[in-house]
Amino acid sequence: MLHRKGARKGSDIPNDVLQLLQQGRLETVNLTEWLAVDHVVLLQNTLDEFGLQRSSDVFMTELNQLKEKKIMKMIPAIARAWLHVFEQQAIEERIRIFDAMASHLSDSIRCWAAYIIGIDPRLSVKEKLAGIRPFTADSHFGVREIAWMAVRESISLQLLEGLALLDSWVRDEDANIRRFAIELTRPQGVWAKHIPELKEHPELALPLLEAVQSDPAKYVQDSVGNWLNDASKTNPEWVFQVCNAWLMISDTKETKRIVTRAQRSLNKEK
Repeated sequence: MLHRKGARKGSDIPNDVLQLLQQGRLETVNLTEWLAVDHVVLLQNTLDEFGLQRSSDVFMTELNQLKEKKIMKMIPAIARAWLHVFEQQAIEERIRIFDAMASHLSDSIRCWAAYIIGIDPRLSVKEKLAGIRPFTADSHFGVREIAWMAVRESISLQLLEGLALLDSWVRDEDANIRRFAIELTRPQGVWAKHIPELKEHPELALPLLEAVQSDPAKYVQDSVGNWLNDASKTNPEWVFQVCNAWLMISDTKETKRIVTRAQRSLNKEK
């Protein structure tokens, strides 16, 4: 079971697998499973695990306010409810529960923990980035995606500070961390609000992009190419100039791959 490939359709997920996922006793292995997890069921099982059954109403109140019960609405709502619950607890208990969530076997529960950091109003941008860092290098794809989504709004609101703080991230040895810094700042990121300032002035993030213009990891290359492709929709000439400049100073297969991906929308318009 641990080495399963995962079903292609939600209806094909075996019942025993789905049950274990929603008990928090198994990680999802693909997007189909990740989307199939019933977070309300998982939440009730998690509250039982942590001895917090009496807090169920706090979560249901938050979830019942949602107009759409989509996963990318539910995860932030559950995180908001956790913050409300934490406010009523001693700091030692709060830390104990959060640490248990952050290291939990369930990737879905680790996603909640990442979002708790992202929306905590008491934390500065610097503190949020420090707190989210372990999640950006998580072994699970879903947790890594949620990590950048969780702090994107904070970065958008304090863009210059955020870009400065991310400068060291694009030079990290871990490709996941390098990729996070790029994906987080995409002008028109997937499943996330746009960053108007970067749509208008993509050059603000050029120092980050230049640091990974010939990154050895395809995971990072794809993110850089997607970043520039986003920018090409509002600043096509700028992207064209950046790509030409990179090819002149970095004649590597990695840079060529990034540039090809970066210009795919521009080439369609020709």
